[in-house]
Parts: sequence; structure tokens; C-alpha cells
Amino acid sequence: MLITNKIEVPQPLEAVWAFFGDIPQVAACLPGANLTEEVGPDHYAGDVLIKAGPVKLEFAGSALIKDRDDANKRITVDASGADKKGRGNASLALQAGLKPIAKGTQVDIALDLALSGAAAQYGRGLVADVTAVLLQEFSTNMTNRLDAKAKGLNPDQVGAAKPASGISIALRAARMALARVFRRFFLPYQPQPTGR
Repeated sequence: MLITNKIEVPQPLEAVWAFFGDIPQVAACLPGANLTEEVGPDHYAGDVLIKAGPVKLEFAGSALIKDRDDANKRITVDASGADKKGRGNASLALQAGLKPIAKGTQVDIALDLALSGAAAQYGRGLVADVTAVLLQEFSTNMTNRLDAKAKGLNPDQVGAAKPASGISIALRAARMALARVFRRFFLPYQPQPTGR
């Protein structure tokens, strides 16, 4: 399942790219993510905990930076993990590209997420909606940490991302799902050209 998003941060390109060079700092922006060990160069181990209403997934795994293109400001990360209760596996290929914009930097993110086992039962729509909510929180946390760095503060002073849990994620994901249903069933039908 491919999920794309664009994040705009009010910091210059070089500052944001330097931030992406510190993977534990980047991971600290993602709710529920915790890198606990550097296994090797650009290779990290840790876990991810996501709770949204009745859904609770806890994965242990690793993330490896596959490619870091300093000239074009692009990074590719492969991550995989297994649910700690043996209910399934997840793999993720992430690509992030940075480009300057008038108000700072735009980060284009593409996540190719694959779930198997019980973790896959929650359905494509719910997983996409929860992931979109987590990316929004990632954006806010990244902006706060970059602001702290720009002020000469330790980014950890702004606090780590809160765990990915609680009713707020479930409610925000539910709103996204309802909006999708509303658009599908209640917006006027737009006939497509027949190609004649």
C-alpha cells in the first residue's frame, strides 16, 4: 500500500537535510517509534507501538538507510518488523525528498507499507487513515524539534513524541474515513468521457 504526503516546514533546506542525517532524532518525531540500538552504520533496531481504539500493534524490528543522496536531498529507508505477539509482520520502504519553497522546505514522503498476518486484517482504509494521522503528528513534532535547534536549544527539550495511542488518533482516522465515504456517495456523479 503506497501512502504519499507532503510536509512543509519553516526551516531552510540545509537545516532540514542535516536533521534527516540524525535518524534517532527523526524517529523521535514519529509517535510510538523508539530506536533503542545502533546495530551498524545507518542500521538501527527498535520498536513501534500503535494503539488506536481497539487496534493495538507492537512491532520489534530494524531500519536501514539504503540510500542517502546529498546532492538531490533524497533518502531511502527500509524497515521491517514482527509483531511482538506473533500476529504478523510489517515492512516499509520510505522515500523522502526535500526541496526549497518560499516559506522553508517541502518534504515529499512516499511510504510503501506491507502488512501480513493479523495486522493486515484492519483493512487498507483504516491503516491508510491512521498512517496519515501519524504523518501529521510527525510533521508537527519535526517542526518543533527544528525550531528548537534553530534557537540553539537541545531538541529533546521539546519532548519526545507521545505514544501513538488514544482516542484522538481513532477519531481523526474515523473522520477521514467518513469524509471519504461522504465524497464517494454524496457528491454529484461526474460522468467520465467515453473516448469516442
